[in-house]
Amino acid sequence: MRYRAFGRTGWQVSEIGFGAWQLGGQWGKVDDQASVRTLLHAFEQGINFVDTAELYGAGHSEKVVGEALRQWRGGKVYVATKCQPTVWPDPYCPAPELRGRFPDWHLRANVDASLQRLGVDRIDLYQLHSWGLFGHRELDWLETLNDLRIAGKIDQIGVSLRDNQPAEGVTLARLGLVASEQVIFNMFEQTPREALLPAAKASGTAIIARVPLDSGSLVGNWTAESYAAFEPGSQQHQMFRDTRFAETLRRVEALKADVAPYYPSLAEAAMRYVLAHDAVSVLIPGMKSPEEVDLNIRYSGGAAFPEELLRRLSSHCWVRNYYR
Repeated sequence: MRYRAFGRTGWQVSEIGFGAWQLGGQWGKVDDQASVRTLLHAFEQGINFVDTAELYGAGHSEKVVGEALRQWRGGKVYVATKCQPTVWPDPYCPAPELRGRFPDWHLRANVDASLQRLGVDRIDLYQLHSWGLFGHRELDWLETLNDLRIAGKIDQIGVSLRDNQPAEGVTLARLGLVASEQVIFNMFEQTPREALLPAAKASGTAIIARVPLDSGSLVGNWTAESYAAFEPGSQQHQMFRDTRFAETLRRVEALKADVAPYYPSLAEAAMRYVLAHDAVSVLIPGMKSPEEVDLNIRYSGGAAFPEELLRRLSSHCWVRNYYR
């Protein structure tokens, strides 16, 4: 496992972290004991960064992460969690107002609840689970979070950008108002490369790259029959409903053709594509088993991403919001 600087914090984090949304049960049925074993295996293999949230199973993911931390006897594991707003912004609104969505009472109550579920004295990274284009000038949330830093309840502050809205985080990165920004970044969702990642690199803002495998499509093992196997009501089943699955599969097959001369699998190309950008501090694929952990961590390090392939992949840029 290789480690990278987490922005200006002084932390050294594993370049492959652990995305813990699936532990909450929204991606299908989960066994909590198996989830804890998977987390402990990840820690043993050198993963030292876990990203969870209040939203993931109404706090259940945090509880599972907390149990793994309680059992862990090794080195430091950095824990990032998130607070959802009192009212989610309309995903179709281009510039939702942020002021009032994270009031003082709400942030304080949620920090205390997350501390209890995680079983820790201080949260390493506390992130707003939404953002808006002008959030940098609607700073009621920052006053409260700075106060919670002084109180010792949280260490660093971050923002998890809205789905498919990397441009909303550019000004925030330029100003360096927070320690980190979390963004969707993968071989389809390439737009963070244009402005957000350069701005973050210039200011020393850490980038957490989420959905590096596009919610499973970039693993490369889907077939025309795969959708029928998704658990009804699960996140995957909802996201790829109707014609979405067929369209995604068509684009995946086109990607495979371009990747094949360079990598033995689409999954390896997808992971190395994200790792190749030096503005990225950590990427956080979701993992349900020790075997999936082992598959992902083997992509840490390695040769540089081929420039010719990088140019070719630009034609595969595909921005869409399947979370709607």
